[in-house]
Formats: sequence, C-alpha cells, structure tokens
Amino acid sequence: MATRSRRLRKKLCVEEFQELGFELAFTFADSLSDGDYEAFFNAFLDQVEDTGLVYSGCDEFGFVCLAKRGSVSAEQRQALDAWLKGRKELQSYNIGELVDAWYPGLPVNAQA
Repeated sequence: MATRSRRLRKKLCVEEFQELGFELAFTFADSLSDGDYEAFFNAFLDQVEDTGLVYSGCDEFGFVCLAKRGSVSAEQRQALDAWLKGRKELQSYNIGELVDAWYPGLPVNAQA
C-alpha cells in the first residue's frame, strides 16, 4: 500500500490529523415544560460554544466536536459532563468516549 502524502493525510483528517469528538444522548424529565426545555437547550448550546465546541444533532442525541479544525480534549469533554450532571431538566444522559469524528470505526491514535 502506498504511503499518503502529508497534504493528503491532512485533507482526509487521518493519522496525525485525526479529529476526535463524542456522541451525546439525552433523556429529559417527564415533567419538563416547553419553556424549561427551550431554556435548557439555550443554556446547553451556550455552554458548548463557550468551551469552543459545536453540537450537531437533534433534541435527543447528537455529536460534539471542536468548532474549528482539531480534536475535542478530554478536559473539554469532562467540563461538559460536569455541567450536565447538575441539570435538573435531564432524567439521564449518556456522554460517549472520544472517537474519530470523520471515521468512527477507526481506532483513536495516540497522538490525537
């Protein structure tokens, strides 16, 4: 197999240019009103943006990645996890491990 050039590896976001993100799923409290739901999502999106991340998905699940080129750090993931733990609007949530944002089936590189 031919070795890819550095430029091509960067365009494909592979090897040393691998970008990481994580999945996120929500289960909301049954008693949540529409206003509380909207307030939660506004606060959630503000929190995500304040930490330099971006959320893509719907109201029940989605994917979080860095708002610019690069990878979500373990610290950014932990900060969002800590913020979600204190939210009364959620019955539960599941925050996934860091995975390759472009090719989820590939293992995470040590240098990523």
